[in-house]
Amino acid sequence: MTKFLTTISLALLSFSAVFSQKASYHPSLIGFYNLENLYDTVNNPTIDDEEFLPSSERHYNTRVFNDKIGRLASVISQMGVEINPDGLTMLGVAEIENDTVLTAIVNDKALKSRGLKFIHYNSPDVRGVDVALFYNPKYFKPLHSEPLFVKLPGGSKDSYFTRDVLYVKGLMDGDTVHVMVNHWPSRSGGEERSIPARAAAAGVDKRIVDSLMAINPDSKILIMGDLNDDPVSPSLTKVLNAKGDKADVKRSGLYNPWTNFYKSGIGTIAYQDAWGLFDQIVVSEAWLHKDQPGYFYRNATIFNRQFLVQPTGKYKGYPMRTWDGTTYNYGYSDHFPVFITLLKKVN
Repeated sequence: MTKFLTTISLALLSFSAVFSQKASYHPSLIGFYNLENLYDTVNNPTIDDEEFLPSSERHYNTRVFNDKIGRLASVISQMGVEINPDGLTMLGVAEIENDTVLTAIVNDKALKSRGLKFIHYNSPDVRGVDVALFYNPKYFKPLHSEPLFVKLPGGSKDSYFTRDVLYVKGLMDGDTVHVMVNHWPSRSGGEERSIPARAAAAGVDKRIVDSLMAINPDSKILIMGDLNDDPVSPSLTKVLNAKGDKADVKRSGLYNPWTNFYKSGIGTIAYQDAWGLFDQIVVSEAWLHKDQPGYFYRNATIFNRQFLVQPTGKYKGYPMRTWDGTTYNYGYSDHFPVFITLLKKVN
């Protein structure tokens, strides 16, 4: 874990040094964060939310809800501020119940001054958890958004439904950007059995990529989410055909900047003392060219500050999760958030 923290800290320090010498570049930060079962406290009879109610074994009441909101907002408010004082341009999130919890986050004292907006649609997931996209209207203007249904193959999961993919098209300081926010089917029921389910979700993204590239081979696309797969899994390498080496990315292809993190034993989620890297942001080839008038890809960061790490107990060294069993752990999430830095020349 010490090596893990040091690696990211050195990367941030190195970037800060470079950025301070090149004030002719403006940064834009794009992030993703699984907020770990962020429900409100009101019973919704159409979904399975009984586990997160005041009457439940967790005693999920207003006090717990407000504390969790404050903790998550604090994390989001700190992401990337040493690179851009305004923080993130966009943040995709997963495991949120509805717009009530999203409104609570943007109105929290840690974030309210930024005037963040969000895009969200209810999905057919049986647990009622959705994905959403926060954005700073100072830097991003949405033009179109829609939920994309993921049809699961028979027998791949116990439920017939999973989270929709959120597609958003918008303008980011002159760049037309296409964003897909994902929360692919989990590995519950067995990793092998559920592989086709994640392949189906990846296929939804790939169809959008292919259709956009057919119109414009230089489309700027961002595919983000909790993919419940690692960068080397078939859903990424075969279905999306995302490459872990820039030299292998062909025109209109996809680049996955998290592959080397994973191969170095660095991750965003821990299970049975092994790191997984489920939280990823994949970029299209058009972002890789530094000599262009728009934004280009600079680097990737796992935001794993020490306060986000569990200090004691059976999960010591893991991301500091919200719950220890059914006991409130005063934590944040069982995932570390991630973000990428994009740069644009300033005339």
